[in-house]
Order: sequence, then C-alpha cells, then structure tokens
Amino acid sequence: MGSFSNSMDEFKKRVLKGDIIVAYQGLMNYFGYLKSHFRDEHPGYDVSGGTYFGYMDMTYFPIFTETLKKRGLKIALVFVYETFRFEVWLAAKNKKIQNEYRQIFTDSGWKKYHITAAGKEVDSILDSVLVEDPDFSDLDSLTKQIRKATQEFISDIEDFLSVHEN
Repeated sequence: MGSFSNSMDEFKKRVLKGDIIVAYQGLMNYFGYLKSHFRDEHPGYDVSGGTYFGYMDMTYFPIFTETLKKRGLKIALVFVYETFRFEVWLAAKNKKIQNEYRQIFTDSGWKKYHITAAGKEVDSILDSVLVEDPDFSDLDSLTKQIRKATQEFISDIEDFLSVHEN
C-alpha cells in the first residue's frame, strides 16, 4: 500500500471522475431501502437502530428479534467493501456476551454457519455470505436474495437457541 499522500491523490482522481460518488450514494440509498423493507415487511423484526456507514470497510444495520434481544444478541446485515459482498452476522452488544455465545456455538459442534475466531477487531459470532457477487442492476432480485437468506439465518439461530438455553 502506498503512502497516505499517494492514496489521497488516487482517491481524488476517482472522486473527481464522479463514478465513485454515484456508486457510494447509490449503495447508501439501497441500504436505506433495505432497512425500510425489513422494517415494513417483517413486523417481528426490530429494525430501529441506526445504520453504520463505516470507513469504506463495511456498512451495516442491526436487526433484533425478541429471542435475540433478551440475550443481548443482534443480527447485522452487512456490506463488506473488501470482498464487495453482502453478509449476515450474529453479533452481541458487548465482548463478554460475544465470547459466551461463541463458546456455546463452538461447544455444540455447530457447522451450519462459520463461527468467527475471537479477536479485538472481530464484531461477529457467526457469519454467512448472503450474496457473493451482487447484481445491482436488478435490485428487486437482490433484495429477495438478501431477505430469504437473512430470514433463514435468523430462523436457524433462533432454533439453535431454543435448544441450547444458557
């Protein structure tokens, strides 16, 4: 990676070209739409939290269900810039709860979704790729893919938690 100054020169060129601004604004607008979609179409989901716009590392918003919320857990619907894909994460409100549930999933022999390794910069307990190569030319289909896979992820986790109470 080059120096900060060189990186800023490259960033300036791309911003002045205009495409990066249009793309970023489009992605932020789509995230707003997705959040509204989950709030309006899924009354059992609490989608009242703010959207984290990030530092071009990730953008996400949280989704809560009663089952998750009472345990200090949440779902994060995430766009990861480095891999340019949508993911869904099981996360916790703090590291203590995160580590506790990571251990519960690990001890159970869980294989359905990836269990993340503990670490200072790790925000998830479990993660799953929702859409590997998003097609932004067909937002209706993209939304359906994200919705279906997110619902399945939530259902699988809630089913697991109903059997593995702590």
